[in-house]
Amino acid sequence: MTMKLKSALHYFSKKPGTLFLLDGLGAALTALSLFFVLRPYCNAIGMPVNILSCLSLIGLCYCAYSMSCYVLLKDRWTGFLRIIGFGNLLYCLLTMIFLTVYYKDLTPLGLIYFLGEILIILLLVYIELSVATLLRTRKGNF
Repeated sequence: MTMKLKSALHYFSKKPGTLFLLDGLGAALTALSLFFVLRPYCNAIGMPVNILSCLSLIGLCYCAYSMSCYVLLKDRWTGFLRIIGFGNLLYCLLTMIFLTVYYKDLTPLGLIYFLGEILIILLLVYIELSVATLLRTRKGNF
């Protein structure tokens, strides 16, 4: 594990609320990008409008969840971190399914966007689940 990743895990294990803020802002960026930027140019990326709208709606729901956790939670972060971590994994899986189904229609730009998004989210999932594990083992916080 790299030193920067260890440093991030240490930071977020001390301030897990910040991890929800990061996740919420990222989900908002995803939702806005998919709906307002990529949807009007769906032909340039090759993903149908209804799929972009669906993924955008999921991003909006994840944003609401993470921001609610950021604002409302004061402790007992572990379970909530696991929920958003596994939710993000499901989002990646769903995106990969759409990439497989629409692969022949995707442009290189669309493929790069979605694969990049998946990689970023998977890094976030790793951090979320690792921090949840650290918090659970450190405090018995379920």
